[in-house]
Amino acid sequence: MSGAGDQDPEPLRAAARELVDIAVTIHDAAAHATAALTDGALLRALPHGLSAAGPAYRALLRATTNARGLGHAFTGGRLATLAAKAGTMMGAESLAVRVLATSLRLRVAAVAIGHPELTTDPMLARLIAAAAADRDLEAVRALRALLKDRGAVHALSQLAPVLGEVLALRALLDENPLNDATAWLIATGKGYATADPITGMSNRAIAALDSGEGAARRIELTVAESERLSRRGSLLGFLGNIAAIGTGGRILIQSLQGPDGVIRHVVQAPGMRAGRPDLDSPQDLLGAFSSAVLASSPYSRALVKAVADYGLPQGAEVALVGHSAGGAAIMNLAQDPAFCARYTLTHVVAVGSPVDFKRTADPRTWVASITNQHDIIPTLDGQGTGTVFELHPDWYVVDYTDPTHLFPLCHSIEHYVANLSDDLPEARDHIDERLAAFRGPVVRSQAYRLSDRPPGPEGFPFLTVPTHPVDGPDGAVELPIRCHHGNALTAYFAADPEAAVRLLEGTGLGSAVRVRGRALVAVHAAWNRHTSVGAYREVQAGIVVPGPSQPHPLSVWPDLLRPADRRRSGSLLVGSAVDSPLVHVLAPRLWGGQTVLTPLNVLLSNRSVHVSADQVLTLRGRLGPGLSVRDPDLVGYTSEMGVALRSCVRTRGQARLHFRPLMRLTVEQRSHHPLADRLRELGLDGARPLLCLSAVTRQTRRDNAVPVPLA
Repeated sequence: MSGAGDQDPEPLRAAARELVDIAVTIHDAAAHATAALTDGALLRALPHGLSAAGPAYRALLRATTNARGLGHAFTGGRLATLAAKAGTMMGAESLAVRVLATSLRLRVAAVAIGHPELTTDPMLARLIAAAAADRDLEAVRALRALLKDRGAVHALSQLAPVLGEVLALRALLDENPLNDATAWLIATGKGYATADPITGMSNRAIAALDSGEGAARRIELTVAESERLSRRGSLLGFLGNIAAIGTGGRILIQSLQGPDGVIRHVVQAPGMRAGRPDLDSPQDLLGAFSSAVLASSPYSRALVKAVADYGLPQGAEVALVGHSAGGAAIMNLAQDPAFCARYTLTHVVAVGSPVDFKRTADPRTWVASITNQHDIIPTLDGQGTGTVFELHPDWYVVDYTDPTHLFPLCHSIEHYVANLSDDLPEARDHIDERLAAFRGPVVRSQAYRLSDRPPGPEGFPFLTVPTHPVDGPDGAVELPIRCHHGNALTAYFAADPEAAVRLLEGTGLGSAVRVRGRALVAVHAAWNRHTSVGAYREVQAGIVVPGPSQPHPLSVWPDLLRPADRRRSGSLLVGSAVDSPLVHVLAPRLWGGQTVLTPLNVLLSNRSVHVSADQVLTLRGRLGPGLSVRDPDLVGYTSEMGVALRSCVRTRGQARLHFRPLMRLTVEQRSHHPLADRLRELGLDGARPLLCLSAVTRQTRRDNAVPVPLA
């Protein structure tokens, strides 16, 4: 498997391709021989003509079992299949397998001419040689050494040009009968790998876990995202749009006016969405897998829904551009006869996608496939740089390499855009020339969020509650305020107990809950991003109290964990601030007391927090490790003129409980805002919290406060 010193890989590729034909012919001969051996009529007649038929039957048996003949070559039929699998488990091989393995070794040698590191790098060469020679223990040791020395990502990146061939060699030569069919498909180029080439686990069984009819709903991009979109049609413009909308489960459809004045349309589909393997998005890991393996997937079905909602007329000219899993999904769309009958699909451009075994329903559709040879994703269908099959002679295929061999960097859409812009001018210009009809100004853009299934009513069931109108500054406002998406932090501090006594005097809400003799004070900050009254931020501080019924002190702690409708304890608000004029007007109804209108900033992540209220306070630092808990409801009290008001914030979501976070509360020294005065009075300037509750995503309901009779 040297060949690295040769200059022309074509003779090696041609020999590898010829060996595939020979292996297939041998396999067919073995099938005929097996059929003859297991023919029922022959077996019934054999005892009656043993002297005449016996030598021929023994010759057939030797041919299908002897290493000097067809090898262990039983194939076809249930009994023969069982015999073949048993032979594989015992290490027996057929002549067809040995010939096919030789073809794969020649493919690796051909690739090594353009990638000499495969033979000159000792660690890579050791692994490839062990796999090709069927030395299992040595291959495992070589792989462990490679992973230990360079890490999984770097190792796979270096192996990417021959990954399919190496995996097929191992599957052909190992003793696992479950992966033989996959190895045969990869080596002969007859179709997509139906199973994992290592374990033999069915790919289709895994892909079937990604179910759903697909759904799409219109969304608006942010101003910053919209400004990044290309205003004219071009290959780099479409790929730049995919980079702009990102892998967050969204796609983009645009209409452009071509040079001839005709309006044409382009669907642009990004790759896999980061996160858990099975999200509600067809762009999750399972969605990417099913898009590559199946002819139809939730991703492609969701694309159909998005195009239908966009309202394209019958016969409209459409181009599809996709990256990674998006490329596989648009190819599924391209091979959908119903879609191609409704619209005129003119072009498909798949970038970094496993699409070798997909075919368009309309033969007139022009297809371009662009792959980086060190990108692992396009090789997941079993065909990569080493393929010797011209699966699509009518496609425009760009298979290239660049100095950046590290995956996943070489797979990113930004990297492909940079390669096409700087390193592949001929390919870029050729594709742009074919897309000439789409090279005009953009006249319409619409983004969609895709999902596996149509979502239920927004906020259902938590936010679908009866509402009632109240007067606002510009007309009626509906309460409760429903927050569809927000985040929040509640930090608990140990405060001056004497100051707490003074602030609680005459409220009828009992003594402050204490921790080690100090009063417990909660500082709550929230960014309510999407609510029924618009986005707003808030900061509140309150002394934790048992409530007007003054239960036994020991019962306060479990009471703090109860839902709002069963809780007596809460926080006496000593100050609050908001940044929304509307909420500022509604504040007396929502929680009572005095509320400051001031610019606020609430930045919360899984690791850190930065809360600031202009001229009032700053709370910032690291949260540290956290324990997952349910996001608790909030109960607040205010007391004015002998009347106590009780307000509730009902929450839905998960929170994290952080013990002794590395944070500090700083109060503006020259501020005379009531909230700043109360925090200084409680001795919290410069204090660190005892613990924090953080919720990076939550939903809330907040209704108007109600009077509470005091004991």
